Amino acid sequence: MDNFFSTIWAILSTFQFKDAVDILSISLILYYLFKLFRQSRAGQLVKGVVILLIAYALSALFELTMVNYILKALFEFAVIIIVVVFQPELRQALERLGRNRTFKSFVPSGAQSADTSVFKAISDVSDTCIVFSRSRTGALIVFERDSVLSEIAATGTVLNSDTSVALLGNIFFNKAPLHDGACIIRNGKILSAGCILPLTKSNDVNSDLGTRHRAALGLSEESDAVIVVVSEETGTISIAVGGRLIRDLDRASLHEKLSDLIIPGENEKQDLFSSLFKNRKEKKNEKK
Repeated sequence: MDNFFSTIWAILSTFQFKDAVDILSISLILYYLFKLFRQSRAGQLVKGVVILLIAYALSALFELTMVNYILKALFEFAVIIIVVVFQPELRQALERLGRNRTFKSFVPSGAQSADTSVFKAISDVSDTCIVFSRSRTGALIVFERDSVLSEIAATGTVLNSDTSVALLGNIFFNKAPLHDGACIIRNGKILSAGCILPLTKSNDVNSDLGTRHRAALGLSEESDAVIVVVSEETGTISIAVGGRLIRDLDRASLHEKLSDLIIPGENEKQDLFSSLFKNRKEKKNEKK
């Protein structure tokens, strides 16, 4: 017992500030890796890797030469295999790292400036969504932020026009050719309409949600875009952001939420540590 405490004291006596930084950095990396795996199909892939490791250990223990040789050869190319298999998750993790607000003051980004066109776009979308909600007109409107959505915009028809209630109404009119796709707004202007969005890969989505909501969640998982959804069946107005769905919004709450999310301001700033303890009140309105 004395030797144990002596060893602990020897370790603590040599402990320096850089060691605390080192431990904290590893803890944060493990936390975000666990969070990423838990929110995607990567969690199931990790279980498969663990099973292979157990099989490798058992093959060595029971001297299963052929099985051990194959698994050993497989693990020799583990880095390449991980890059190939986990490519979507790695890309998503790197994009999230690039979007982290801690680094935005050091790295220039393509974020929207808060000019009059952005304010007008938010007001036009808010007014239009209320009209759509009353008439049960389905809509999917994307506000681009730091993540550039040019590839997705290319799947639709490029418009490059100012926003208006009339134009948005024509785009999502149920007999219009572009009404089934999404409308992308960049810097306060309608960039493209009739765009195809990726569907969510999450298995935790409410079964009552339709394709529009699943597409909105899918894009919000792969980018930092803010997506407004109007349900064709219920007229419910929702916002998808960061893989979460905020539902049952009225005109005032929709306008306020869009302004907070899209228009840059001092109140939006948050660093790497504050993001671990962000407000969870919005989860009451999420996927129920």
